[in-house]
Amino acid sequence: MLPSLLSQGLMKGSAVYVRLKKGYYGLVTILLLLAYMALGRIKNPEQLKTCKPGELGKILGLDRVPETKCLRSKIQQIVSRNQAETFNRLLANDWIKDDHTFYFYIDGHVRVYHGNQARLGKKYVAREKLCLAGTSEFWVNNEMGLPYLVVTGELNEKLKEIILDKIIPVLLEETSDIVCEEKLREDPACPRLTLVFDREAYEPKFFKILWDSYRIAVITYRKNVKDQWDEKEFETHKTQVIGKEVVMKIAESRVTLSGVKLREIRKLSDNGHQTSILTTDEQLCIKTVAGKMFSRWSQENFFRYMKQDYDLDRLVEYGVEAIDPVKKLVNPSYKKLSYELKKLREKQNRLKAKFYQIIEKNLTADIDTMKKDLQNEAELLEGIEMYQIKIDEKLKERKQAPYYIQVKDMPEDQRFNKLKTESKLFINSIKMIAYRAETAVANSIAPAYGRAEDEIRMLVKEIIKSDADLIPDYQSKTLTVRLHSLSTPRANRTAAELCAVLNDTETCYPETDLKMAYTTV
Repeated sequence: MLPSLLSQGLMKGSAVYVRLKKGYYGLVTILLLLAYMALGRIKNPEQLKTCKPGELGKILGLDRVPETKCLRSKIQQIVSRNQAETFNRLLANDWIKDDHTFYFYIDGHVRVYHGNQARLGKKYVAREKLCLAGTSEFWVNNEMGLPYLVVTGELNEKLKEIILDKIIPVLLEETSDIVCEEKLREDPACPRLTLVFDREAYEPKFFKILWDSYRIAVITYRKNVKDQWDEKEFETHKTQVIGKEVVMKIAESRVTLSGVKLREIRKLSDNGHQTSILTTDEQLCIKTVAGKMFSRWSQENFFRYMKQDYDLDRLVEYGVEAIDPVKKLVNPSYKKLSYELKKLREKQNRLKAKFYQIIEKNLTADIDTMKKDLQNEAELLEGIEMYQIKIDEKLKERKQAPYYIQVKDMPEDQRFNKLKTESKLFINSIKMIAYRAETAVANSIAPAYGRAEDEIRMLVKEIIKSDADLIPDYQSKTLTVRLHSLSTPRANRTAAELCAVLNDTETCYPETDLKMAYTTV
């Protein structure tokens, strides 16, 4: 796996952080150890206690790995330099240029917080279907789910804000070398790049801003679809979804929403459901738009895999930091008053429903029945008027509260802060490298393995955790890695194929002149 880690830019960390304080474990050793821990599903430094320190140390070329306290100290030395964003940007620059892509998938991921040190705003967590305290991370991936970039939110930033303020400036800079400016000048309908996201950032006027200001197209789902298209309009097309050929029935029409002209593409499911997609790209063919949109599930699969295997949400460093005191946020008092107002209106509407039900009933009732209901009508009307008085009072109270306030204007005991972000961003970058390295290995051996679609990652994890002999030869300057037998003959055959692929890279072990040679027993 080491050649794959190096090809994904692991050693760029040594260029960003230069060196650590003088000690037995240097920067390169710590970077390698963190990457090996990620691949080996060792999810935090404390879990090193359950591993044999000497065996892991041999992989690093040392007699043992650092103890938990020492490793945490080394991580602290790294993150104290506040270069995690630079490291992440450097990696993203290389990955984007290597992929030469103009399609970027953006989605938010809420990391739920269960502690008591930080005061965090509440966010809606789709997987829990609840509003919980947490931190939002906004990820940028490619069509196959491989990550490029991650941005951490401080407060309750919307996806639209993060795209405009944080993500677009980075993408414009990173794609400047691969975008053909001459083509953009000659063809006014050609987008500079395309963003794919879900309904979280849905707003036609926002789409117009992206195109008018940056020549950036969007592909997203449409909200609040109420009409149905005639099924005769749909035609069968073949398209690519996450690298696989898929047949689907799709149709296209033009639509104007909030004064913005858009292309609408719909997919017809076997059960008759119509999924609506919007795009501002005038040149992309209908089947490609549908394929790109439904490839967004690769990002959901990425989040699920990272949570299960790489413990994406784990805190790396405990502690909190202050938020910029002049940063604006929605006034919590205003939100609380709005919630109370909503509840009062719901209670009033329930009384109104009962009141109108009685009136409708009395239209056809006899006099005796009407007399019995008059008292109920009077009580209901009195309750409706009472709630109206409370609603008017709440409206006056809310009118006096500003919608936006600065963090410094919040009461001291309620003022928001944030979890330490530098260490989390650094470890996220290491996990991104490890995930991309694992994916690269899986893709390279997939053609040689039956049922690769279902089992290839299981095989890669088996290879990573299997025993191996390390045989250095200082005379011929080689380091032979001899893999032990795996669980099945076909797994051994695939491992032999992998060894051939890794040998072709002619990789030298970091900080040595020993060329690595892979073989099987």
